Amino acid sequence: MEIHGGGGYVEDGTMARLFRQSPLNSIWEGSGNVICLDVLRVMTREPDCVAAFIDELDLARGENIALDRAIDDVKTCLRPSRINEAAMRHVVEVMALALQGSILVRHAPSAVADAFCAINLGDHPGFAYGATEANIDTDAILARANPQI
Repeated sequence: MEIHGGGGYVEDGTMARLFRQSPLNSIWEGSGNVICLDVLRVMTREPDCVAAFIDELDLARGENIALDRAIDDVKTCLRPSRINEAAMRHVVEVMALALQGSILVRHAPSAVADAFCAINLGDHPGFAYGATEANIDTDAILARANPQI
């Protein structure tokens, strides 16, 4: 309520739907451990998928400094000597954030991609709303989210 106010939870808004569905998001594919173990299983059985994943990330290399560092972190995490059950939560988190950044840098407006990379991949990530020092183009993002009719 502090962030969105009452208007964020009225049934006509997007936030109400997202809020209602938020418990579903955490259980949709099973627990986090199962997902991490599935990723580990696939990487073990199909080692070529790791190279294909890195190739996908590298398509955005050079477009954003924070993303480039994240891609390097993924490569470090995906070294065979570093892949084990205990590390998989961290590995999957780093993989997911880097892939999101790569896709956004290649396909989203620069204001959106830059904001994501600054907030999630920067030196001081701010995973809670408003908990970042990143300089983002909020006006451009809001204009995109609220198109003129």
